[in-house]
Amino acid sequence: MIRYLRWQALITLLGVTLLFLLLMYLAFNLTTVVVPEPGGTYVEGIAGQPGIVNPVLAQNDVDADIVSLVFRGLTQSTSNGVVVPDLARSWSISPDDLTYTFVIRDDALWHDGVPVTADDVVYTIGIIQDANYQGNPQLSSLWRSVTVEKVDARTVRFKITEPFSPFLGYTSLGLLPAHLLQNVSAADLPQSTFNLHPVGTGPFAIESLDTTKAILKAFPDFYGKKPFLAKVEFKFYPNNNAVIQAYGKEEVMGIGRVPPENMRAVMRFSNINLFSAPISGYSIVLLNLQRPLFQDKKVRQALLYGLDRQRLIDQVLDGQGLIADSPILPTQWSYHTGIKKYALEPARARALLESAGWVDENGDGIREKDGIPLQFALLTDKSPRHLALLEEIVRQWAEIGVHALPQTAGFSGMARDFLRPRQFDAALVEWSDLPVDPDPYPLWHSSQTIDTGRNYAGFKNRDADKLMEEGRRVLDFQTRINLYRQFQDIFAEELPSLPLYYPVYDYAVDRSVHNVQIGPLRVPSDRFRSLSQWYINTRRVILSETRSPS
Repeated sequence: MIRYLRWQALITLLGVTLLFLLLMYLAFNLTTVVVPEPGGTYVEGIAGQPGIVNPVLAQNDVDADIVSLVFRGLTQSTSNGVVVPDLARSWSISPDDLTYTFVIRDDALWHDGVPVTADDVVYTIGIIQDANYQGNPQLSSLWRSVTVEKVDARTVRFKITEPFSPFLGYTSLGLLPAHLLQNVSAADLPQSTFNLHPVGTGPFAIESLDTTKAILKAFPDFYGKKPFLAKVEFKFYPNNNAVIQAYGKEEVMGIGRVPPENMRAVMRFSNINLFSAPISGYSIVLLNLQRPLFQDKKVRQALLYGLDRQRLIDQVLDGQGLIADSPILPTQWSYHTGIKKYALEPARARALLESAGWVDENGDGIREKDGIPLQFALLTDKSPRHLALLEEIVRQWAEIGVHALPQTAGFSGMARDFLRPRQFDAALVEWSDLPVDPDPYPLWHSSQTIDTGRNYAGFKNRDADKLMEEGRRVLDFQTRINLYRQFQDIFAEELPSLPLYYPVYDYAVDRSVHNVQIGPLRVPSDRFRSLSQWYINTRRVILSETRSPS
């Protein structure tokens, strides 16, 4: 009997203990929360290798990824293209819109502890203006017409020759440290050891860099929001497939880019988050308007009504694209939501062609007019994605009686031998890395139809020209929006070329990395825009500690 009572007491005590532990557990979890803890290393796999880690000479996306974390410019742009301060605390513009004065913030330091000054701005722009500059020729062309003046240690002044509203967007260029490079010329800069041991002003500094990996450590004196991550490591692989395999082997935590053809392989991983965002650019079929066939607006419109662009996106891009209607991106502040849209309407396409005199008279499936068949060469480069798009476009146009002849060229040869000399009928191209400002002038103004210009279609429209010219001259935000909306209306009606889709950038990160967010991107490195908010380490704190005092 005594033994029985002892067992009862023991069981009761055990029950009370378990109940106490349960109550303690519930109380702890109900009164505490998990918060980010500084520290941890994020490791990402990237296809490719660094070339020159220098903001004015970066050669590829790997360079740009590292540059985006190590260097900063006077300004930066938001996801919809609005320019905001960065190294510059503020700026002012003269009444005639020709002089821009920037004041550099006084807490900005280079990674070696030296303050950022106007000398850094003057040196950086001087390199780009130099005749021996070996970077982006379009960048040097713009800056060579700008006068740069140091006002004082923290004030710099730019003078332009005529009002140019996109100018602010170009001031986001990463700065170089004059105190380290002042004796290095533009001709010698590409060979400088600085490019292997760069010193910047960004949230991360280079710890080590070679052909296999780059290790970046958080810069403790960064003037902006301090990142939670202690380090970011990039591992370099020969191709995208190798990066995906590296994730499967747990060598990396992130996959720098997931092309459409690799999407299904990545989706098989159970512990990975996929992120998608529109990226600056668009795919388009350029029509050579010098060809008599394309001078008839009905033909141009019929070609677009006859395309199932959603099928192109779903079948070739595995859904990773958005139907395009305008040469201005839907993520930009000047995009016209009410623009005329061309849905798939094959019956309407056939009717337009017939009203333009194109009829299949001999029953061979190809329309003719005055004995001339409705056929032309459709050019693209040899990338597998573009070849697949080409094949499907040719097939779809055949269904409305249009015979497109596939034509291919290497990427460099396509521009050199066909586009620049305007020796093509139609060409499937993809514009990417478009400037921050939505200025359509470089690609669609009639002055750019010459050999050095990029209006390869040869679009010439007086009303559109006037709108683009005025859009470059005025700084008022709403006025520019109205001007560019009118331009888009003209473009959609005249349809000088055929917009296909806006590309989507896909990015994959392991679920152990928290609070990853990406919005619309201009370049792939913009995926790190929210990196300061990412975290790996966590800790549990009492709920009251996370509340702000009243």
